[in-house]
Amino acid sequence: MRFWTKTNYLVKKIFHNYIWDIPNNKNKVYLTFDDGPTPEITEWVLSQLCQHNAKSTFFCIGKNIEKHPEIFNKVIENGHAIGNHTFNHLKGWETATKDYAEDTTLCQSAIKNQKASISNLFRPPYGRIKLSQSKALRKLGYKIVMWDVLSEDFNQKISPEECLQNVLKNTQSGSIIVFHDSKKAWKNLEYALPKTLEFLKNKGFVCDVIT
Repeated sequence: MRFWTKTNYLVKKIFHNYIWDIPNNKNKVYLTFDDGPTPEITEWVLSQLCQHNAKSTFFCIGKNIEKHPEIFNKVIENGHAIGNHTFNHLKGWETATKDYAEDTTLCQSAIKNQKASISNLFRPPYGRIKLSQSKALRKLGYKIVMWDVLSEDFNQKISPEECLQNVLKNTQSGSIIVFHDSKKAWKNLEYALPKTLEFLKNKGFVCDVIT
């Protein structure tokens, strides 16, 4: 299965209540990482970001926060932003709205228990969320953050070079770019992230957090 690596403008227009990109005239782009914190991988990502003076937003799974609080806190200490990615990485299309909202609240509690600043950023796992779930979460004050560019690093059927090109060919000022600090994505991430950061730096892009 192949995925949409560049989100179509019609999709953005139809689902205008979601954040797909952040247009700006300062050449800013927004790297994001889903599914962590993950031992070794998240820490490697942090070291790569530090080397390039880049900031990012990490959409964390609640149960991973509870398993690896020290890594979660490293993300915050390094000046990156945090977002909610549900507690159990739920598939929205297969989950009742009430259960989905409760699982999101559980993740928020995991964030709060680490004395982190409460984030109102939310990204649905798999990018799949029912309209009823979206409405419920927005009523709770969440901003639903999607993406403009999908690296497809999680797709083990593509090569690391293809993963890199997904990003390089589609990134522009304001793009929200998705990577994953997960074991599944590691093969592609290890290759693509350093080269992406070098490319962004050479092109004069600034990597900033989503607020």
